[in-house]
Amino acid sequence: MSISQDQLNKVRAAKGFIAALDQSGGSTPKALKIYGIGEDAYQDDEEMFSVVHDMRTRIITSPVFNGRRILGAILFENTLDREINGKSSSNYLWENNNVVPFLKVDKGLADEADGVQLMKPIPGLSDLLAKARAQNVFGTKMRSVIKLANAAGIHKIIAQQFEIGQQILDAGLVPIIEPEIDINSPEKAAAEKILRDELLAHLDKLENGQQVMFKLTLPEEPDYYADCIKHPNILAVVALSGGYSREEANRRLEENHGMIASFSRGLTEGLSAQQSDAEFNDMLDASIESIYQASCT
Repeated sequence: MSISQDQLNKVRAAKGFIAALDQSGGSTPKALKIYGIGEDAYQDDEEMFSVVHDMRTRIITSPVFNGRRILGAILFENTLDREINGKSSSNYLWENNNVVPFLKVDKGLADEADGVQLMKPIPGLSDLLAKARAQNVFGTKMRSVIKLANAAGIHKIIAQQFEIGQQILDAGLVPIIEPEIDINSPEKAAAEKILRDELLAHLDKLENGQQVMFKLTLPEEPDYYADCIKHPNILAVVALSGGYSREEANRRLEENHGMIASFSRGLTEGLSAQQSDAEFNDMLDASIESIYQASCT
């Protein structure tokens, strides 16, 4: 099963960035609190996910959220299962907004060992990938976390990411491989060197024509991942904001040519449930524009 050529062309050639709208169960209460909705607004997970879907719907249906500056958007599975204005979320993104849909597929992080957190097992991945394909999803995202410059731990993370990434490629989707380095790591720069070497070694093992995407923490040294960006087996390298403010994340991104944003907190910073639609749209427009400009370097 082949991926959409129109979606591929957009990710490959258009200017813009990828919006990360994929907060899941563990991170949703914090995201809602920042948005101005406390935990007293919902009684259980189902109500919580309905409230956060309302927030995402407000973002996605905003007149400023469209494919002119946004290449794609990453969704949580719960969002994929819901509708926006009577249409499945992923189809609404692509058909109404010209924004390429991606799906978060990991099930969270295992406990830390060897200075890293691997992904938990992903039961039912084949069925999830089939569901994603049926709803015109282009690619997936899965996250691991690196805490320390531990070569053995980082090797395990990348081996796991590429093993599952191959399954995703075989299912006709493009994996976003996300080995996040904690921005507060005391060994961040050293971890980046180990990570870059591992990423390039695994890219070299992919077959000709196979392409993956990377989502990486913004590095300490500008253009540090340039060799990854120009590798023939890379479709795109995107950056996570990782806890940096939008201003700091944009500043760092501008220093990394050919790298584009895939911000979550950086995108929604300043948005509030209490804002009028005009205030909300103006704030979102300014956020999108600043991230777009930083992604065009």
